[in-house]
Amino acid sequence: MEQSLLPYEMLPEGMNMDDMPRSTCTTVQVEEEQPPPRDHLVWSFCTALYGNIFCLGLLAFFFSVKSRDRKVLGDHSGALSYGSTAKCLNITALVLNIIVTVIVILVVVLVVKAYYYQYHT
Repeated sequence: MEQSLLPYEMLPEGMNMDDMPRSTCTTVQVEEEQPPPRDHLVWSFCTALYGNIFCLGLLAFFFSVKSRDRKVLGDHSGALSYGSTAKCLNITALVLNIIVTVIVILVVVLVVKAYYYQYHT
């Protein structure tokens, strides 16, 4: 059978705790200040003005404002969550805007090309 170990060492015979010097060390733990969470407010505002496809820009702007409100109130996790949602909505709106723009350019090029070949050949 294994003998359990004590979580401390026993004092030698004849020593008393009152005879030992007292420790006066104080440990202070300082937490590093985290940077404030990003709210992407300007990006959301631009998305709402210039690329508001499926109202994603408006939703992103809404979540950005909520993130800024949470940041002002000191709710770090809430601000981070709302800011992350705003970022995802902004990225989605940007990708959809790029896809729509590319499709429109391709359609215009194909229509002009078809028109050119139809009437100039």
